[in-house]
Amino acid sequence: MKTLSIDIETFSSVNLQKCGVYKYAESEDFEILLFGYAVDGGTVQVVDLACGEKIPAEIINALTDDAVIKTAYNATFERVCLSRYLSDMGVSLDPFHDNHPLSQECARFLNPASWHCTMIWAATLGLPLSLEGVGAVLGLEKQKLTEGKSLIKYFCVPCAPTKVNGGRTRNLPEHDMEKWQQFKAYNLRDVETEIGIQEKLSRFPVPEKIWDEYHVSEEINDRGIGVDMVLVKEAIEIDSKSREHLTALMQDMTNLDNPNSVQQMKSWLAENGLEMDSLGKKEVAAAIKTAPSDITDVLSLRQQLAKSSVKKYTAMENAVCRDNRARGMFQFYGANRTGRFAGRLIQLQNLPQNHMPDLAEARGLVRSGNYDALELLYEDIPDTLSQLIRTAFVPQKDRKFIVADFSAIEARVLAWLAGEQWRIKVFEEGKDIYCSSASQMFGVPVEKHGVNGHLRQKGKIAELALGYGGSVGALKAMGALEMGLTEEELQPLVTAWRNANPMITMLWWDIDRAVKTCVKQRISTETHGLKFDYKSGFLFLTLPSGRRLAYVKPRMGENQFGGEAVTYEGVGATKKWERLESYGPKFTENAVQAIARDILMYAMQTLSHCSIVAHVHDEIIIECDRRVSLEAVCEQMGRTPPWAEGLLLRADGYECDFYKKD
Repeated sequence: MKTLSIDIETFSSVNLQKCGVYKYAESEDFEILLFGYAVDGGTVQVVDLACGEKIPAEIINALTDDAVIKTAYNATFERVCLSRYLSDMGVSLDPFHDNHPLSQECARFLNPASWHCTMIWAATLGLPLSLEGVGAVLGLEKQKLTEGKSLIKYFCVPCAPTKVNGGRTRNLPEHDMEKWQQFKAYNLRDVETEIGIQEKLSRFPVPEKIWDEYHVSEEINDRGIGVDMVLVKEAIEIDSKSREHLTALMQDMTNLDNPNSVQQMKSWLAENGLEMDSLGKKEVAAAIKTAPSDITDVLSLRQQLAKSSVKKYTAMENAVCRDNRARGMFQFYGANRTGRFAGRLIQLQNLPQNHMPDLAEARGLVRSGNYDALELLYEDIPDTLSQLIRTAFVPQKDRKFIVADFSAIEARVLAWLAGEQWRIKVFEEGKDIYCSSASQMFGVPVEKHGVNGHLRQKGKIAELALGYGGSVGALKAMGALEMGLTEEELQPLVTAWRNANPMITMLWWDIDRAVKTCVKQRISTETHGLKFDYKSGFLFLTLPSGRRLAYVKPRMGENQFGGEAVTYEGVGATKKWERLESYGPKFTENAVQAIARDILMYAMQTLSHCSIVAHVHDEIIIECDRRVSLEAVCEQMGRTPPWAEGLLLRADGYECDFYKKD
């Protein structure tokens, strides 16, 4: 036996979407109902566990045998659920292999090193992340059965008790044997579909290097990150009190039944002389600056009530496992255009920042449930709770966190790729890129809090908005007008930035030409260390690391301005599979972000002997013994990968007893 293809159907009263598979498989009523499998791509077998059948002994042995590769679509689900199943059977998961020294937090899970995920395979080729989506795009002969959703709803989740069903809260096979037979057929078809996908993709196997990265990612998901549940529970309670109080105040001031209603609030504002098309965050903030004081008081209260970031505390409560660790928050290859990670469950990628100088004190008040003191000391309780969200993540067992991140990683990669020498020199000398950019653009010295310091802001916004071909619209989207720039200043700013960065501007159009030539003539092209190939209906962009980005069914088309553009199929802004258009600067952005991802992954692998518990964009969070050196971690993280000669990296970090932005 070399490979084992698996698909399982399960029951648990825990909500899988809200809580994630780790908590789902932990519930007392968790059960595997059906176990579908095929050995070495052969005939699919379905073991009806719910009706008393047993998984054959050789298959049980294969699950813990690292020499047998286990494959599944979204394999994390199967691996975690089978870990629970085998533990209940008393099977040793034996995680402490010499080549895989898992930490104690991971000990309850099957070693990910012998698991491959067909969903990840599809993602490496720019295909959808859903099984039915991939089946449709690949035109599989045997596709996922559409009746699956209703069968899953019937057998896999609790049901509402009714007179008709005799007041039961769960449907078992004997309650509808016809449906049960359909469910077994559905399970069998899922394994067939997964094998069909592997056969279709067999020309483009996933390199072992990518599987190694996937295994590191799975280890981090297995380990999880500690959550301070005292803080979380008290924060939810305080938020509830605060909302009641703020709503009551608004009712007194407006006489509205429901001041949270957008319609009622718009009507009240109109009656009081303020017409507003939208009550969005930006619009309310703008109105507060000019409206009369009685209206600004109401709008300020509305602003406080609109803080939705405190929902993160509820997300933590949903996801946290029995040992107070949240697991499964990182989707490997979640952004399949670049292969970057995507956030799941608590979504660490969009946590609010903290700017409070007395973070620890505010945290202490929330932990002790001291609502009165919070109200006295902080005028905006929702904002205070929002700033404390990061601090709910804590090291456990008398350890500390080391938080380290790359300094200006995308700007460094872009300069290195383009060969923009003045920028490379800025990084060599450890100078501020925003000041240096402003200095280069306006031809005068610029120092932060010093000579021409007011120009730094223009340098900053230009850096953030214009690196990938952005123009006036990109500056506006980045908030240029809110920062005090005028409409007339924007185009000259774009021109100044491009003139100051001729090599980057050239990079965009060199890449544009290389892609178009590759797609039109179906020949290999290369520029700036990036290679483009057309093969079997895919455009491949090979990065300096050797990893490939894939674009499905590329062809020449027309862009929105009537010009020539490369188009390809992918998941668009509407989350649907559609034809997308691209051009040089966009391919540049993909390449730069993908290289930054490869650098982060290289750092995560070099630091995998440390207990990495989370990562956010270009930042790594390590839970470690108090004796571990911050300097050593930053030095190791800042090492340039062997494939990126000449790229200057720098990692900075800090230590903390709870997660925060330093």
